[in-house]
Amino acid sequence: MTLSTPVIDLPLLMATTAKVLCSAIHVSGRDAAEAFHNSAPWALHHHQLPEALADRVQYRVDEQGEVEVWLDCDAATVARVIAVAQATWPGLNADWEAERQYLEGLGRVSRRARPVGDQGCLIVPTSGPFDLHMTPAEVTTTLPAESSLDWPLGTRDIPHEGSSGPYAALVQTLANAVAEPDPLHAALVVVHRGRLVAEAYREGITPDTQLESWSMGKSVMSTLIGMLVQRGVLELDAPPPVPEWQEPGDPRRAMTLRHLLNMSSGLQCSGHQQGRAQWQQGLPDHFLPYSQALNVAEFALQRPLEHAPGTVGRYRNCDPLALAVIFNRIVSEVLGQNPLTWPQSELFDRIGTRRQTLETDRWGHFIISGFDYGTARNWARLALLYLNDGVAQGERLLPEGWVEFATSPAPAWKAGNYGAQIWLNRVGDFELPSDTFYFAGGGGQHVFAVPSQDLIIVRQGHSRAYAQARSNVNRLLAQITAALPSTS
Repeated sequence: MTLSTPVIDLPLLMATTAKVLCSAIHVSGRDAAEAFHNSAPWALHHHQLPEALADRVQYRVDEQGEVEVWLDCDAATVARVIAVAQATWPGLNADWEAERQYLEGLGRVSRRARPVGDQGCLIVPTSGPFDLHMTPAEVTTTLPAESSLDWPLGTRDIPHEGSSGPYAALVQTLANAVAEPDPLHAALVVVHRGRLVAEAYREGITPDTQLESWSMGKSVMSTLIGMLVQRGVLELDAPPPVPEWQEPGDPRRAMTLRHLLNMSSGLQCSGHQQGRAQWQQGLPDHFLPYSQALNVAEFALQRPLEHAPGTVGRYRNCDPLALAVIFNRIVSEVLGQNPLTWPQSELFDRIGTRRQTLETDRWGHFIISGFDYGTARNWARLALLYLNDGVAQGERLLPEGWVEFATSPAPAWKAGNYGAQIWLNRVGDFELPSDTFYFAGGGGQHVFAVPSQDLIIVRQGHSRAYAQARSNVNRLLAQITAALPSTS
């Protein structure tokens, strides 16, 4: 069987590029040229073929802040794209001549993304109006200025750059790391024994820069779900409150909230590991919410079962997106509050985070599997909540035992390296102790928490360095742990 055209769905790829660039400009406050060079074309890197497209794609930002990106499909560009695709998917049974004709026939491929205030940026549909099925909400904090409070609620006691003392070597290590050209480390923060002891930022990035965090947002959603369990409006081992799954004879009735949190729901959702021949569209299902202006609730909830719940553990975005829909419904329908502002008032304000952007679809559902932006300090604050067993400033935000559940191996994961939307270092992927758990996102975004060392390390970086991210992060981790004082 020959795979039909299109093999390379350029409109999907350009949509992600436009959205990432829009958010880099309007959420992160980055320079457009710098963000395009280091981030936008490199999002979903393997599937956007950035090596073929990055220097061919053009962009503009209009007076309203809307971002447009486009690619002219001339013969030379198409030949280059196809050559890289063939190298990326060797042996793929595709009609490459038909693909060439299709791509050249597109002419110019153009996609746009638009800022929508505190909900970040949204992909503009290719057809129909840009209609919002939600009321955008202003997300504000009730916390005073950071400079007026000590860590973690503030920054009054954070050491100044160049300070001496037991962490002087660590401070220098971080400064050297962000100055290196190739790893593209953007923001580094180290918290040791509860104190923020060192941080460093790449030129153009500040402690207040909300950087693309990608799948680290899954750990935010797990935390929010845990908070709803703590409040008694959700149960871990009960069926999720999804009426669409509760019809008589529907095998999804066997699913529990635990299965979704453990990424073992069994919902059908193709992933990039399955290979291009298994994708029905130009991207695997796993990535479609990042490239289509779709309703992510429909995307997640209308999926049939592929495996019995709790039998297969695999990394798929349908699970956290289903959790996001459940969160939205419980907060709005049961608690009677606005789900767009609830994370700020109920979680972020309580741990010291003044601004964390969780982007949505046009219906107001969080695309929490990857479209989220936070500062390195903010990610350290969330990790600190977990090191403190779900308690912040004396208030229990997560149920007793939740942190143990979230950081224990999910039964369906054979390697034992995944918990509840949190990764585990049980197989030694990183140069840290085996009790390390971590939030992880595309392009080398990481928040490591090491209970045995009372240590948190945050590393955020630009996606252009994705190919070197794992080796560079491991090298950095070794340098950081070597620079830690034995006593302080």
